[in-house]
Amino acid sequence: MDSDFERLIHEADTVSVDGWDFSWLDGRATEQRPSWGYQKLQARRLATARAGLDIQTGGGEVLAEAEVFPPTMAATESWPPNLDKATRLLHPRGVVVISDPDEPPLPFGDAAFDLVTSRHPATIWWTEIARVLQPGGTYFAQHVGPASAFELVEYFLGPQPEARAERDPAIEAAAARAAGLEIVQSRPERLRMEFKDIGAVVYFLRKVIWMVPGFTVDGYRERLYDLHRRIIDDGPFVAYSARTLVEARKPV
Repeated sequence: MDSDFERLIHEADTVSVDGWDFSWLDGRATEQRPSWGYQKLQARRLATARAGLDIQTGGGEVLAEAEVFPPTMAATESWPPNLDKATRLLHPRGVVVISDPDEPPLPFGDAAFDLVTSRHPATIWWTEIARVLQPGGTYFAQHVGPASAFELVEYFLGPQPEARAERDPAIEAAAARAAGLEIVQSRPERLRMEFKDIGAVVYFLRKVIWMVPGFTVDGYRERLYDLHRRIIDDGPFVAYSARTLVEARKPV
């Protein structure tokens, strides 16, 4: 295998993937952004909330962009490297960052928050979200939609028909209603992604660990090399991410 391939995958396999900052991919990969601008919308809502909770906050990078937090502000995270990063970033601003295993129950009392937010939660426990929301409170989030980046996933894993059906906005909305929430909006978009070199692919799969579970460079070396040659010959590898803007309300 050629030296350029080895250099690219070694670099991407050894760089830190802690937190939820993708700036390492600048110039190496692109992803079209949703039209709504989630972070700005989240910040506006936080500025008027009394008690807020950000679920699965990652390294806290998105939440930290808000200029104003509610008087009470908490965030949860399960992955230790992200938990450490979020703590360092958010504690100085008065946000309580709590280690949570990402399974019920949320470590808060009933009706504790008037705003619950989340950007790209790996799992969505609607009953728990409804429980910790105050009557009249809002859940506001950007979810990963169905078959997001599955062009890349299925390149490594082959066809995934059952997984393609997951995260359907209509199914999520039905689950939210079953938990006692009202859907205010559910807005899906599909967005173009381009991976310009094989290092970008390796970094992405190391960071977004649920895309190809158990991914390692050694385990997929031959497949990675084939994709490397494909990018060299044909240009960037194109995939399409899926995002859904979700707003749900707990009835008064």
